[in-house]
Amino acid sequence: MNEPTKTEATCGVPALAKVAGVEECNAVINGVRWRYLHAGGGPALLIVHGFAAYSFSWRFVIRGLARHYSVFAVDLPGCGFSERSAALPGTLASDAVGMLNFMDHVGIAQCDVLGTSRGGGAAIALAGLLAESGDRGRIRRLVLSAPINPWSRIGLFRVRLLRTRAGRIYLVRLEPRLHFILRHLFKTLYADPATIPPDSLAGYNAGLEPEGSYAHVWNITRSWMTDLKRIAATLPSVEAVPALLLWGDRDAAVDPASADELHRRWENSVVLKIDRIGHMPYEEVPEEFNRIVLDFLLHNTPATPLQTAAPEAMAQAAVEPGGA
Repeated sequence: MNEPTKTEATCGVPALAKVAGVEECNAVINGVRWRYLHAGGGPALLIVHGFAAYSFSWRFVIRGLARHYSVFAVDLPGCGFSERSAALPGTLASDAVGMLNFMDHVGIAQCDVLGTSRGGGAAIALAGLLAESGDRGRIRRLVLSAPINPWSRIGLFRVRLLRTRAGRIYLVRLEPRLHFILRHLFKTLYADPATIPPDSLAGYNAGLEPEGSYAHVWNITRSWMTDLKRIAATLPSVEAVPALLLWGDRDAAVDPASADELHRRWENSVVLKIDRIGHMPYEEVPEEFNRIVLDFLLHNTPATPLQTAAPEAMAQAAVEPGGA
């Protein structure tokens, strides 16, 4: 694996967006500058933030994960402190291609992937892209924390409004000034607003301050419905990849009931729901989040159906006539 390229200039990253003891890195890939965090050593773990977020999301969990992994926490292009460009389409397909190029650039031959919310959708798209090219084995396991999916209807009416031309005017020109709306939407992501870390709102707002941020958010919104269809179409090609579907049972952004629908369509998946937690378990209960993620990635706990079936099949073969 190539050594990460350390940032020569901070590119305007404020102290609030940095994580103590974690490397600040830049990579220019196909002419677009990526900012990412790197920590730890060992097998690679790629972690992908959600909608209107960036690597700041992982500040409470990255060092714990880095005790076992070489962790790469990206700011997807157009997000956080990676480069903005009008040429970025903001689709899951383009983000999947970008993440594959990122993996190749930093020398990741194989990795586990952790994605949350829209980042979970991007992780599914990445797995699908690799499956199409015959390289599905480059992803060992997936942890999907409340990934966007077609079976959650929460927020779709708002998406349909915002993807229009009038919606673009509102989102790009007005919403950045309507701080009370952003604060309200932000609070709904947590089961208990009292648990919101004091740096959270300012930290996420910092990632939206670079010029072009809300235009990219609109591009993402414009492709949202198409992207949900892409997720559904991708599932047959990735259903053998071991996947943990992790949800807070009070998630108000991606319907917890949709976890069961996604699980029914993903043969080698297992569902785990955390009691009294919302959309942000990596902030609400970071230690518990890391324990669950690492139990799955390192110890096969909870085991996915194909992991369970394989030992059972071996045991059955051993007792049948002609068995070893």
